[in-house]
Amino acid sequence: MTGPLRIAAPDGVAPAAAYSHVVLGTGRFVAVSGQLPLDEGGALVGEGDPAAQARQVFENLRRCLAAAGAGFDDVVKLTFFVTDMAHMPAVRAARDEHIAPDRLPAASAVQVAALVRPEFLMEIEAFAVLPE
Repeated sequence: MTGPLRIAAPDGVAPAAAYSHVVLGTGRFVAVSGQLPLDEGGALVGEGDPAAQARQVFENLRRCLAAAGAGFDDVVKLTFFVTDMAHMPAVRAARDEHIAPDRLPAASAVQVAALVRPEFLMEIEAFAVLPE
């Protein structure tokens, strides 16, 4: 296997529109903590702007994955925590700038009452698998 295998529609399961139902791979596991819309100095990016926050979060994910020697092609699972499901189109748009539609990982989207600071509209974590 040259990377994670993605199964968008297992037999008997409705096809996934924006994620893969199943992703499997073997190798080294990488867990990236939930990333927030903070720049490298710790300043909030995009107050009140879900698109700007999503772009910053995905940039932070990219940098964290790179630190582990990984990239978005290695991601097997994303979890989106949003304060309002209305932010999901912005999250998907930012994701689509980094992940090709035929390489979508498994995903979960959860609306939460609050994040660690009220100005954060989202937090996103990633799991990746690197070849041995």
